[in-house]
Amino acid sequence: MFILKLAWKNLWRNRVRSAITMAAIFFAVLLSVLTSSLKNGIFDNLINNLVGLYSGYIQIHRKGYWDDQLLDNALQTSSSAEKKILSNRNVLHLSARLESFALASTGEITKGCKIIGINPFEENNITLLASKLIQGKYLKEKDNGILVAEGFLKRVRLHLNDTLILLGQGYHGSTAAGKYPIKGIVRFGLADLNNNVIYMPLLLAQDMYGAQNMATSYALSLSNAKELDITANELRRSLSETYEVMTWEEMMPDIKQHISSDTQSMLVVQTILYLLISFGIFGTLLMMMAERKYELGMLVAIGMKKARLAWLLLLESVMTVFLGCIAGIAASIPVVYYFNRYPIRITGDMAKAYEQFGFEAIFPTSLGLSNFISQGVIVLLIGLALSLYPVYTVWKLNPVEAMKK
Repeated sequence: MFILKLAWKNLWRNRVRSAITMAAIFFAVLLSVLTSSLKNGIFDNLINNLVGLYSGYIQIHRKGYWDDQLLDNALQTSSSAEKKILSNRNVLHLSARLESFALASTGEITKGCKIIGINPFEENNITLLASKLIQGKYLKEKDNGILVAEGFLKRVRLHLNDTLILLGQGYHGSTAAGKYPIKGIVRFGLADLNNNVIYMPLLLAQDMYGAQNMATSYALSLSNAKELDITANELRRSLSETYEVMTWEEMMPDIKQHISSDTQSMLVVQTILYLLISFGIFGTLLMMMAERKYELGMLVAIGMKKARLAWLLLLESVMTVFLGCIAGIAASIPVVYYFNRYPIRITGDMAKAYEQFGFEAIFPTSLGLSNFISQGVIVLLIGLALSLYPVYTVWKLNPVEAMKK
């Protein structure tokens, strides 16, 4: 206990020296947490763009639909199957969709587009579609109007409340056609969605394609995205073999591979960062030991045991590192929160390049608790490992040489 009190007093005996050492650890933790949260935030945002804005974390189709995406391979909607899916502890929401393609015509301009029939209320629970509305009104279940993506609307040169003619192939080869008023305009950060998509109520889409009580997929949102594979396996066991259950990773393997390769690249960057942090902390320890060389030599010369002195220095170093880590974590919280609420936004040609690869050109930070704890612990361990240097110095100390001016 006496050694602990002495170590605490020594820590504040030279406040400038202690402050410099703590500052090195403080900025190391701050930078490490910011880097980690930015990396995780970027990947979370990418997944949210592609999963939360469109596909859902899990989709359920009729077996064989994914390999041959035709209306003829659509599934019959079933309330019993839907109840069974929603009974899973991790399934939060379910939305039935009927997806197909059509030609959209204004009389002078004809463009291909993707038609997505949705249950407006359930779809909004999964993809927050209503929040993407920039003009007009959101859909209702029995509406006769459609939502058109802003980019596609510009391509066909129409405006809100204009009428769009749709022509396609319906269920079992029937003709699908209709004239629909544009009730609302939605905007997406993803070019693929913003330039090609039209939403209509599921009942209206089923009527247009002659596919009553049919859906091409059930899109699911999850309470805990980390249990993605566990939930998918549970659903496969609970549903009959007429259904196929696919995670977003199975539906978009190229995105999963992209995230995996980028994660490996970020590990290299973080390793370099940890090396820089190590040199920074070690430099302050070298400075501290050089300043205290005479003091330590005198203590050994008057009879203080090296083991006791080494233990004292170790406690001082541990306290310095611990206080620096706590301060760094505390300071990183508002910084990470700010960049989560107001993410770094890329504009111009670089933004267009990001959108072509399928995600918004924004870099938010992640508020995950693991970012703060893991990076704080890593820097703490680095600091503790480097704290062995003062111990080593004391064991090798020659009092006579140390007291020479």
